[in-house]
Amino acid sequence: MALPLVVGVDGSEASLRAVDWAAREAAVRGWALRLVHASLWESYEGEVPAVPTGSQGGRPDIAEEILRAAVARAAACRPEVKVSTDALAEDPETTLLRAARNAVAVVTGRSGRGPVSELLLGSVSLAVAAHAQCPVIVVRGSAAGIAGTHQRILLGVGDEESAGSATRFAFTEAAARHCVLDAVRAWRAPAPTTADSAPHDGGQAARDALSDVLRGPARARPDVPVRAVTVEGPARRILIDRSAAADLVIVGARRRHGHFGLQLGRVAHAVLHHADCPVAVVPQHGSRTVPEE
Repeated sequence: MALPLVVGVDGSEASLRAVDWAAREAAVRGWALRLVHASLWESYEGEVPAVPTGSQGGRPDIAEEILRAAVARAAACRPEVKVSTDALAEDPETTLLRAARNAVAVVTGRSGRGPVSELLLGSVSLAVAAHAQCPVIVVRGSAAGIAGTHQRILLGVGDEESAGSATRFAFTEAAARHCVLDAVRAWRAPAPTTADSAPHDGGQAARDALSDVLRGPARARPDVPVRAVTVEGPARRILIDRSAAADLVIVGARRRHGHFGLQLGRVAHAVLHHADCPVAVVPQHGSRTVPEE
């Protein structure tokens, strides 16, 4: 049985935008949707769900109303997509990390508190992106980026240990969307140690590394137009700036066995908080590959 695309829903507008995005993605990729609500979500993400009161004046079943609204939203967006639901009485992080074990990917919304909420990422979304065993997509950014109007996928290519699964995922996304894949690798020239230090050709080393990472996936997906570039500068700033013209930015993350801390690099952490389009964090697990079409 094919794995579903899991969406965390809490009744907030941010999570409903995530449902819209996920419904379109599921339709393009031929996936089913599984909408998951955890009853403690509100205490983590800060936005109280706006659900109607019961017709007889009684208090409605909040979880049922949240899921009903999410199902209706998915159906209005892409009625052909098969949808199932789950409501669980536990914290959302635990729920989504468990769901990630049997999902093609997990989708969450961007949600923060206060007047600068657009710059913040909810703690649940961050924790799931840091620890999930499958790709995690956080739906954030401008309306154009979320709607997918740019017809561009942006791939940040880091070290080879974390780039393989992310690169294959990026090629599959670009093929499904019939769009361009922009593959970017940043590099920094080291400061000279002496006045007579030989110039460092970091640009050539970056071009060679980028070519090595792209070679296999490009051969497997010759239909995907690729623009591969290397740019001198901090990777975080380069990807955030370029995300304004992308529909999805994809970065890899190396999962370290037995490590329970935040398993996100500085680049992934910054992009999750500040990108102007949805962000996919794709874990690298040794020989395990990302599910394809």
